[in-house]
Parts: sequence; structure tokens; C-alpha cells
Amino acid sequence: MNPNRVVAITGASAGIGRATAVRVARDGARVVICARREAALRAVAGEIAAAGGQALPIVADVTREADMTQLVAKAVERFGRLDVMLCNAGFGVAGAIDDITSDQMRRLMDVNYMGTFYAARAAMPVFRKQGRGHVIMVSSIVGKRGVPYMGAYSATKFAQVGLAECLRAEVSGSDIHVTVVYPVSTETEFFDVMSKQTGLEITRAYGPRQDATIVADAIARAIDRPVPEVYPYPRSKALAVVNAIAPGFCDRIVKRFGRKPVGPLA
Repeated sequence: MNPNRVVAITGASAGIGRATAVRVARDGARVVICARREAALRAVAGEIAAAGGQALPIVADVTREADMTQLVAKAVERFGRLDVMLCNAGFGVAGAIDDITSDQMRRLMDVNYMGTFYAARAAMPVFRKQGRGHVIMVSSIVGKRGVPYMGAYSATKFAQVGLAECLRAEVSGSDIHVTVVYPVSTETEFFDVMSKQTGLEITRAYGPRQDATIVADAIARAIDRPVPEVYPYPRSKALAVVNAIAPGFCDRIVKRFGRKPVGPLA
């Protein structure tokens, strides 16, 4: 990786964001890390320093447009430019569509979609001025094919994909790149947060799982060699292909992957 590259990451205090921040710092990138939890963010900054990298921790909320504008401004002020905006912040809620409250859906859209939009929108003027840049959006395999009881979360991930595809077409032929990452179920605090946000115990999903470091490695490779889509668990791409060819058949396949609420939290 280019040792002078500047990478901004939202949702960097844990999970995929944290793993990617440490990974690209180890490769020599200067990393601007953003999250709401100051203590956790400073811990990640310490990990980056221990890996020999430079970190600029910024406490910010992706649902506030001004915070994302300031995030980009501080990155440019500190390092002179911005090369990558990794839109990673997000969370999930589980439940049937008629069980999801309007407040839950609105909060999901605010964080998962609007947070992505604000971060990408803040970075684009810098990228256009530089004549180069890279927007990376961390979606989910359920942004390609929905699964039972994840409709609200899946909707926000499909929205991210639509935004990315349009933006990618708009900048086609330039040195500005747009990538969507489609992880499968990943070993992070996502599941615990989802249970808390749902307010119920959630069944563990059947199917493949991966470590956050696997996703981080895939993102690092995409930064080095930009591609439109990244499937950190390569076989998951088959699900999108099957769904495009035979969606009804795919309905039966994905029934086993649902995360169904089963009772009150212990």
C-alpha cells in the first residue's frame, strides 16, 4: 500500500472498522478514525500507533452532516489530502416487517444509509478537486439478497448499494473509484448490539461466518486495486447470482439464514 495514503474510516471503534484501521496502518497508511465512543476510539488509535502507524481520532456521529464535513476537513488539514473514505458505521435490528417500529426503521436509515451518504458526500468535493479518490461502502450480503427477519436492516443495505452504483457510474472513466463490500456474518459486536437494539434475544444465523480481519484484508486489497464489488467470503457471490436467476428458489434457500427474535433479553 502507498505509505502516504490517507484513509478515513467511520465506525472505527470496533469490528470491521477497527480491524481495517489497524490493517491499513500496518501497511503504512495514515488513518483518520471516527466513532462516537471516545475511549474506544483512543484505544484503536493506540493499536495503530503500536503497529507503527499514524492515527487521527475524531469523535463524531455519522448521522450529523456537519460532523462528516468536519471529519473530512480535519483529515485534509492534518494530512494535506484524503485518499479513501470508508463508510463503515452501521447496526442491525431483527424482526418481521410488521414487528419493526417506525422509530427503529428511521434510526436504521439515519445511521446505515444517511451516515453513508453524509460521509461520501463530504469526501466527494475533495476527491473531485484532487482528481482522484476512493469511496468504499461496507454493505452486507443481505444488501444483495434479503433474508427472513432482517428486512429493515437489509433495506438500508440495498439503499447503500443503489447509492454506490449510481455514484460509480457518475465517476466512471475518472480516477475516482467506488467499491461496495459484501461481508457475510462477521465475528464482531454486531450481534450483541442487534439484540440490544431489537430488545429481544436473537437466534444465531445458520451459515458461514468470518473474522473481521478477513474483511479488513479484503478491503485493503481493494484500496490497492480498486474494484466495484468485494465479497470477503467469495462463495457468497453465488447467492446473488442464484437470486438473479431464480428468486423464488432463492427464497427457499435463505429461509435457514434468518435471525428470528425468540424472547426477551436475559
